[in-house]
Amino acid sequence: MHDLLAAALTAFGVVFLAELGDKTQLLAVGFGSRYSVRQVVGGLTLGYGAASLVAVTVGGALGVSLPQRSIEIVGGVTFIVFGFLALRSDDDNNNGARRSMVRSSVVATIGFAIFVAEMGDKTQIATATLAARSNPIGTWIGATSGEVASGMIGVLAGSMIGDRIPRAALRWTSALLFVAFGVAMLIGWP
Repeated sequence: MHDLLAAALTAFGVVFLAELGDKTQLLAVGFGSRYSVRQVVGGLTLGYGAASLVAVTVGGALGVSLPQRSIEIVGGVTFIVFGFLALRSDDDNNNGARRSMVRSSVVATIGFAIFVAEMGDKTQIATATLAARSNPIGTWIGATSGEVASGMIGVLAGSMIGDRIPRAALRWTSALLFVAFGVAMLIGWP
């Protein structure tokens, strides 16, 4: 039990600090400005939890990371697609059934975006390294909690500015952030 707690606390601290100012925290700002805090937190938890599980599994079993360049290419293309999808107006979804489907898929979309963004990221590598050296379950709990806590700072900031900035400006800013991160991943920039 002591090993589990020590691994969780270590992973939380390392990952929380490493995640501050990271691209996924900036994405959380964008998501927080467009969607409800509950939906964004659900998506963050889903995405971070899955990414941390991959890192812990790889780190715990092999002690190595996934192929970095392949992940960057898939992630870059995915982010560019999300950028173009972000340009769709919320007003385009006036149909009641369509709005319900969009709302129910927000958590999954956010989770997928965060999962892709985290693949090969410094926090995932740190998580894999910690899992290779200590309790993998504790590492997963701590890393996921640290990422979600850091992401919450972005979500709260986004929800505060979301009401003060015109939706069109938020939509364009989100789209530009997604495309910029996508291009940066494709060219291999940190």
